[in-house]
Amino acid sequence: MTNSLFDKTMLGSMKLKNRIFMSPMGTTGEADGSYCAEGIDYFEERAKGGAGLIITGANVVSTKYEPRPCTELSDFHHVERLNMLIDRCHHYGAKVCVQLSPGLGRQQFTDPFTAPYSAGSVPSFWFPDLICKPFAVEDIKYLVGRIGYSASLAVNAGADAVELHAYGGYLLDQFHSVHWNNRTDEYGGSLENRMRFTLECIEAIRQNVPKDFPILVKYTPVHRVEGFRTIDEGVEMAKILEKAGITAIHVDTGCYEEWFQAITTVYSKDAHKLDAQTAIKNTVSIPVLGDGKLIKPEVAKKVIEDGILDYVGLAHQMLADPYWPKKVKSGHTEDIMPCIGCNECLLAGFSGKHYYCAVNPLCYAERSFALPKPDGTKKKVLVIGGGPAGMTAAITARKRGFDAELWEKEARLGGTLWAAGGPDFKSDVLRLIRALEIQCYKTGVDVRLNTEATAENIRGGKYDKVILAARSSPAMPPIEGIEKTKLVSDYLTHKVCVGKKVVVIGGGLAGTEAACDIAPNAEEVTVVEMLPDILYTAAHCLNNDQHLRKMVKDRGVKVEAGAKVLKITDDSVVFEKDGETRTIACDTVLNAAGFKPNNQLEDLLEDLYEEVTVVGDAIAPRKILTAVHEAYHAVRVM
Repeated sequence: MTNSLFDKTMLGSMKLKNRIFMSPMGTTGEADGSYCAEGIDYFEERAKGGAGLIITGANVVSTKYEPRPCTELSDFHHVERLNMLIDRCHHYGAKVCVQLSPGLGRQQFTDPFTAPYSAGSVPSFWFPDLICKPFAVEDIKYLVGRIGYSASLAVNAGADAVELHAYGGYLLDQFHSVHWNNRTDEYGGSLENRMRFTLECIEAIRQNVPKDFPILVKYTPVHRVEGFRTIDEGVEMAKILEKAGITAIHVDTGCYEEWFQAITTVYSKDAHKLDAQTAIKNTVSIPVLGDGKLIKPEVAKKVIEDGILDYVGLAHQMLADPYWPKKVKSGHTEDIMPCIGCNECLLAGFSGKHYYCAVNPLCYAERSFALPKPDGTKKKVLVIGGGPAGMTAAITARKRGFDAELWEKEARLGGTLWAAGGPDFKSDVLRLIRALEIQCYKTGVDVRLNTEATAENIRGGKYDKVILAARSSPAMPPIEGIEKTKLVSDYLTHKVCVGKKVVVIGGGLAGTEAACDIAPNAEEVTVVEMLPDILYTAAHCLNNDQHLRKMVKDRGVKVEAGAKVLKITDDSVVFEKDGETRTIACDTVLNAAGFKPNNQLEDLLEDLYEEVTVVGDAIAPRKILTAVHEAYHAVRVM
């Protein structure tokens, strides 16, 4: 009989209502490491959304060797808040698996001054000048004991299962890998020795939980980085883990050296971990859990029906839309707000903030940022601009029960998202346009296309609130011959074509992505950037940066950084670099020198209306996150 996504199953002794789990992601907590109220609300919302199983982010079992990176489960007093979290998830039929971690090791990112501990004397990842201190055997034994104790605390808190954090280049995976483990004692050398720490942790958990209590292990069978672990060793690791008597195995890929192999980016292909997961599924007889851009309902359903995975994990998609499971089950997939792989969530967490989501302003603020319920108050809102900010503002106004007009000067909604989603590897952004557009019409927004706001038609509308969300426009740098160029936004929206030898002026996100999009069908593509490097000012997460730079390399895009363009001719670009004047022959030049805000109507609007708010690119060209959040809050606080 074929499996389906919404089967009721038993994972060990744990009964699950479907095969969908929320993958583990780090969360912030109180000063003592316990879960904060916002974190509890956050998990409760995902339980409401229909996930069968929720796996928490890593809970560290000790801070003896490194600062706490996220939440902690090492003390009896941590149980109270964790119990509140678990109980509230149980109310909605979700089970909770508590992930336990002995630490980050060389991945420790909060202290740039103290050499972290690791398996061996290897460089710290974030601070390479710090050489890690190898754990002494007694330190390993201490952490094994703490893992066992923390497992008992998870049971006290009402957990349905525990998962050992042994993947992705973190501490246990550092012990697993010859790349980081240069020990000569019983914890180094052979694969069995390198896995000894993990196996001792599994046994410590077993000694501290009830008989038949589900024990999961998340591990990485292949790093996908040259010189690192290959799938052959990963298969042998799976056999060792199964022999250790665990309930299920959670399969990941990658490490921080190519972080995008582990944590999906906008450039990732659907189901990009499936080859590794298939290899492990074919090796073990215990259930296999997996994630890795399985966010399209048809993809998630197929991997279950084909028997490749027993349980499908959703990570950042559950931030973007906690109700993905319910919407898929009810057949309302058009209402899903898609994750766009921007990793603003990750960037926020590693910057010391809580985990924001670009397309969901309520993420980690479910209670604080909830919209006031419609109370019958009638208000009229005008939104100028149909990009992500404008659509979000109009949708939010309708959800509050207000009348909302949305004016867009073009013949379609989407604004600059059409350019952002133009490359063949960024179709997820186009899915966001469609999702927002559907909600505009379903909520009853009065959408007026081909309607440009002018000094004449914005008068006399009797609006209670006007939101200016006009898109940005391309900047035209003062370069001789700049008029000979084509706009990068026109290329990305398929309004213009390019030739075989292309120069892109500007190595920001738009220019670099456009160059990568052009390269497969061109003879030569060169990015000329005035700053010291491409993506120099791109405020995006490391894994997105790594992934795009790898694409630049793999697609053969040439880069001239630290170069000032002097002149553009019909068949060349002349620039100065390192005190020399150089020329690149080309048949097409794209202007990707940046964008400028479009806020010309602001003063006039403020003269006409009491409440005017400027949001998104009308303030300055910025991110999707900024546009969506500003627009949402502009209406929320009305």
